[in-house]
Amino acid sequence: MNSYSQVNTDVMKKASQDSSKDITIHQEADFKVAPQKLYELLLSSKEFSACTKKSFSLFSEKSADIDSTVGGSFSLFDGHIIGRILELVPNQRIIEAWRVVDWPACKYSIVSFELSSQGSGTHLSFDHIGFPLGLKEHLSTGWQQHYWDAFNNYFH
Repeated sequence: MNSYSQVNTDVMKKASQDSSKDITIHQEADFKVAPQKLYELLLSSKEFSACTKKSFSLFSEKSADIDSTVGGSFSLFDGHIIGRILELVPNQRIIEAWRVVDWPACKYSIVSFELSSQGSGTHLSFDHIGFPLGLKEHLSTGWQQHYWDAFNNYFH
């Protein structure tokens, strides 16, 4: 295990300890596109921006800036969400250190996107752990509206 992997393991272990305080979200969604298309959308500045713009006119044409490499940073929704990519398994898994810019300094949560083939589509299993207390309902709604609903809208 390299030092970067050890940092990822430590971050995930800390986030897992936080989840014992019920600061965890689990959601599942199905999409009528192959896992590769969903994986690419989550990691492409151009596609994520186009998806965001199609569903929410208030965001700019370049609302996402994503360095799609392990350790790469990202900024979404015109800088409202920021983070780093911790792990990538092509067309199967993305794990990120993720935060809203107005959270307390240095407070990151962990999000995990697990993609699996389901016929000609994709089943997404999503987990979000380690976010500040009191935000579970707000974040749950945000994931549904700004991600899953927007993705379905984009792909149709």
